[in-house]
Amino acid sequence: MTLFLQLAFLLSVILLSAKMAGYLSIRLGQPSVLGELLVGILLGPSIINILNLPFIEHELTETIAKLGELGVLLLMFLAGLELHLGEMRQNVRVAALAGLMGVVGPVLLGWGTGLLFNFEQPAAIFLGLTLGATSVSISAQTLIEMKVLRSRVGLSLLGAAVFDDILIILLLSVFLALQGDAGSAADVFLIILRMVLFLVASALFGIWALPWIIRRVAHLPISQGLLTISLVIILAYGIASEAFGGMAAITGAFLAGLMLARTPEKERIEAGVHALAYGLFVPVFFVNIGLSINLRDFHADAFLMTLTIILVAIAGKWLGSGWGAKLGGLTTTEATQLGAGMISRGEVGLIVASVGMRQGLVIDAEFSAIVVMIVVTTLITPPLLRGLFARETPKHKPASQIEKEKPSEAS
Repeated sequence: MTLFLQLAFLLSVILLSAKMAGYLSIRLGQPSVLGELLVGILLGPSIINILNLPFIEHELTETIAKLGELGVLLLMFLAGLELHLGEMRQNVRVAALAGLMGVVGPVLLGWGTGLLFNFEQPAAIFLGLTLGATSVSISAQTLIEMKVLRSRVGLSLLGAAVFDDILIILLLSVFLALQGDAGSAADVFLIILRMVLFLVASALFGIWALPWIIRRVAHLPISQGLLTISLVIILAYGIASEAFGGMAAITGAFLAGLMLARTPEKERIEAGVHALAYGLFVPVFFVNIGLSINLRDFHADAFLMTLTIILVAIAGKWLGSGWGAKLGGLTTTEATQLGAGMISRGEVGLIVASVGMRQGLVIDAEFSAIVVMIVVTTLITPPLLRGLFARETPKHKPASQIEKEKPSEAS
């Protein structure tokens, strides 16, 4: 079987399994993303291990992972496209406090937990940094399905995730620099300067240049020109975010969505990207999270440590972000919902954990415990959000907001 046919086989199985699992999950009253995550674990090395079948080349594992990364870029772009800068500005205080406390709380608790279980000092600090990470893509998809992304909680959650991403990348960069004996005040200043310059430059370019570019391309007599230039903008913002801003590419994609949400062509852009994303790339992304996890590596003798890390990870994010949101002005119910939405570590947690493994900061048993924590926090977030929002009655939602929201196809 040629390499192309192998890839075609894998994509066929992944897409069909994802849609079937998503449908079953919805029928059971849960977000479709939960089914996609679970079927990924089923197809992964934990059970079936589809990527390690005798006729599948190992290099296709990386190909599937890269297609999944494109999926999360498109997903975060669509999340940004649903919002408006004015709405985000109204929730800056809540987002900043929730993002800040959602990092400080888990990092300190994780550090203390590491010391409790006799981790080396660097490993204990790194555990805290891993617990401080957040994967908002899982929550964003859940909120989109429930049509509450543009609620005050949804807006604050996305803003808090951006703050969280900036803080964690900053702390991780500083920590790794200090570990390499290359850290200095100048290094820290340069890291912060890069982030600030990227955010300012991307905002200015998005406000002044992107509308003109989109307007010109929209009138050109070329097939799907608007969709193509939108994809180029998403990728360019993602590249710039990681290469120049030192932040995750998903932050750049989210900013691109915010910028293009201001253009008159927003509806046409959304229709094209939505079909491409949910038809191929987003399902691959969610399934690939499960494919990246091998629960067979879990060390049973580390059960108590793993359980403690899981509980600390959940409590640290939920209480930390929730408290920050409450200080920012949200009601107790809204703060609880926001805190729950920040629990998932997803692919961001896996990326941070893999950095620690490559740097030799954690041993196999510790890495295994972190991976199980990532799995549990990722799986519980969608049903938790569904349950918390289900307790609300429609009368609690402003009529103006209901008119703004429009149905979004479940993935």
